[in-house]
Amino acid sequence: MQSIPATPPNHDQPATCVGLFGSFITRAWFSGEVRQIWSDAGTLQTWLEVEAALAEAQAELKLIPLEAARTIRAKADGKAFDLARLARDIEFSGHQLVPVLRQFEEICGEPAAGYIHWGATTQNIFDTAQSLQMEKSHRLMLRFRTAAIERLAELATEHKHTLQAGRTHGQHALPMTFGFKVAGWLDELDRDRRRLEERFASSFVASMGGAIGTFAAMGAKGPEVEQLMARKLGLEPAGLPMRSSYDRVSDYVGTLGLLAGTMQKIAQDLYFLQRNEVGEVEESFHFGKVGSSTMAQKRNPSMSSLVVALARQMRVRVMLVQESMVRLDEGDCTANNVTDPVMPEIGVLAVGIAETFAKLVQGLTVHPEAMRRNAELTNGLIVSEAVMMSLTQFMGRHHAHQLVYAAAQRSISEGLPFLDAITEHPLLKSHGLPAGFEQTLAIDGYVGESSRLVDQVIARLAVESRSMEQRERFTA
Repeated sequence: MQSIPATPPNHDQPATCVGLFGSFITRAWFSGEVRQIWSDAGTLQTWLEVEAALAEAQAELKLIPLEAARTIRAKADGKAFDLARLARDIEFSGHQLVPVLRQFEEICGEPAAGYIHWGATTQNIFDTAQSLQMEKSHRLMLRFRTAAIERLAELATEHKHTLQAGRTHGQHALPMTFGFKVAGWLDELDRDRRRLEERFASSFVASMGGAIGTFAAMGAKGPEVEQLMARKLGLEPAGLPMRSSYDRVSDYVGTLGLLAGTMQKIAQDLYFLQRNEVGEVEESFHFGKVGSSTMAQKRNPSMSSLVVALARQMRVRVMLVQESMVRLDEGDCTANNVTDPVMPEIGVLAVGIAETFAKLVQGLTVHPEAMRRNAELTNGLIVSEAVMMSLTQFMGRHHAHQLVYAAAQRSISEGLPFLDAITEHPLLKSHGLPAGFEQTLAIDGYVGESSRLVDQVIARLAVESRSMEQRERFTA
């Protein structure tokens, strides 16, 4: 059987950008800052940072010469590497790090070259570097999340008395305020924040246990090397650096999936509220922003829909990470080959979702008059619970519910004002209505504790914000 000769790649031609993050079609969805963190150049530089920190830790513990560590640190500059050659060598060797180490050895020269990557294995470098990259992405994501929360807190306070129809199953349920709705968003976003903050440090650690995690090559000083290296990199040490353990990263990624779900839910609410028939909120718009190539009038909810789309992309990848947590033996490339390329995508997506969400809420315009108009659409039916509770006082809840149900269905079927349908009910014709009953149908009077609950959420967030600022100052 004749074999097909391999066609050598043409590395002289610029690479074709495919997919979300490099294509000119979609790369505007993601900030240049996060794309740089996870770019080839950013990843190479982070690998070198880990190698340099490893060498410095080993030198301090007298495992390698101090001068060698100084040279490794001084030469740990990705700009000195030939990236086209790296691409060729990685393809030829079938290994992602060894060609990097060979060039680094050439750049450092002897004798320092002999002490690069001392006692480490590839996955040690990849996992630790990924921790550093995720730390940068995490901070960037939190910056956007904080900007979004600040704007939502302003909206909740501003609209804590703004009447809006509460909806369940897509139908009017009870009146509330728009501030109350926003406070619900804030409360959930704050829980997401706390989950992420609690999990990050223990999820992304410095791991330097060697080939299978036993520190065999570095001996008794191995754990000290890992601890010292971790301190230099601003990470926690793995402690027991089992290469087949991926539950920590999976835990954090699952929490990212929850945050993505929260932001998607809010974006979908805003998507609905922007319908022409509803018109209660509106995304920012500038002249030149286009909604359709044929329908010139379109002002599509583009940011809301982008948050939803990116969140869906994120959650699919969460499942990949959790599936790849199940690993064979003490190392498993079938799992590594999934998570090593998917984690950069998760990092970029997480920041992209948070950034787009922040832009969405910062540019939001609220239309209180439309909210009131919509709340009054059903001729008082939205306060049927208030009517039932009023009548309960002298006929029991079960009889009151039956009466209100009959009146409500007649109002809907015949287009009759709800008050007329109630007063014409046979039971009330004979007994009459309670004093002041008509006030029961005042929509504004049945928003419950909406405004007080808004105040509670805003006050708690303010306390937590001050506490977080103090922690950040202490850490700095």
